[in-house]
Amino acid sequence: MKEQEMSVYEHIGELRKRLILVVFLFMMATIGGFFLAESIIVYLQHADEAKELTMNAFRLTDPLKIYMQFAFIIGCILTAPVALYQLWAFVSPGLYDKERNVTLSYIPLSVILFLSGIAFSYFILFPFVVDFMTRIAERLGVNQVIGINEYFQFLLQLTIPFGLLFQLPVVIMFLTRLGMVTPMLLGHVRKYAYFVLLVIAAFITPPELLSHLMVTVPLLFLYEISIVISRFSYRKVLKAEEEALKDQQKM
Repeated sequence: MKEQEMSVYEHIGELRKRLILVVFLFMMATIGGFFLAESIIVYLQHADEAKELTMNAFRLTDPLKIYMQFAFIIGCILTAPVALYQLWAFVSPGLYDKERNVTLSYIPLSVILFLSGIAFSYFILFPFVVDFMTRIAERLGVNQVIGINEYFQFLLQLTIPFGLLFQLPVVIMFLTRLGMVTPMLLGHVRKYAYFVLLVIAAFITPPELLSHLMVTVPLLFLYEISIVISRFSYRKVLKAEEEALKDQQKM
């Protein structure tokens, strides 16, 4: 039976199989993450941003909590490309042949953008924020006692959201290909999108103007890039629909 002729129940069954596969691979990747977490945590503790900070555990379970969190995050990152491929494989029967090849290329692009977001926030934004906080503490004569749990929680809250937010161009491109958004719609809701991005930037940065701008400006730039990408993808969709219509008329 062709995938286009599958019933609703068969589609649900197919989705269930793909979800089971992703969950199984996630469990395996998380187990593998337990072997990688220690070296990553040690590296981050000895990075330039943390060299002058003394890590403390205020609770007996803090080191274990950090260890488990990193294993979970590693599992998510390693499983993400497979999950994206399974999503593509599930929706690809509804796409044109050319669109299938194009959308498949979104997977490595998505991974690259995620790692770029992590790198930007860790190597550019995070050192600035740590230095700013340290200087504030010195001016106030405060002796900082850094908890390992609080340090890594702050690090993850600053870096992981950036990795996800850098997916915006890929998400917009994919939704445009599916016909769910258009560049006209993105332009129409631009001011609302800007407000949402400003709120997101406020949540993931400390209450300080410069660091807030360092987050907000790249996000607004990403949104504008997404509109340009959406226009390009929208023209491709219209062209594919015209070609499909011509083929039907010839038949």
